[in-house]
Amino acid sequence: MRWTSPLVEQANSPITDFCAAISVGIGPEGPITDLCYEEDSAAIVDMNVVRTGSGNMVEVQGTGEHGTFNRDELNVLLDLAEAATDELMAKQREVLGTTADKVGKVYPTAPEV
Repeated sequence: MRWTSPLVEQANSPITDFCAAISVGIGPEGPITDLCYEEDSAAIVDMNVVRTGSGNMVEVQGTGEHGTFNRDELNVLLDLAEAATDELMAKQREVLGTTADKVGKVYPTAPEV
């Protein structure tokens, strides 16, 4: 038996896109995805990333907890976060089944700043 929200089941779903969040970081032995408490506490760099199904960023927040990080390391962390959030959103689609087709694909464009 599958359960979905009545909001998602509507023909004109108010849900405009998928969304997923993940933690990534650099530990003593290198890059880590989905840090547990112990890994987070010991991480040299700790980052949270939230993305939409269309690939846009909602949040990128990184901190050098016990050290600094460079642009190449930032790119590695963003690549890890992208792969992990893509996997999470694929699972969301899988759970929703055909209902996933009713979720919007593109987030409305933000106004020019």
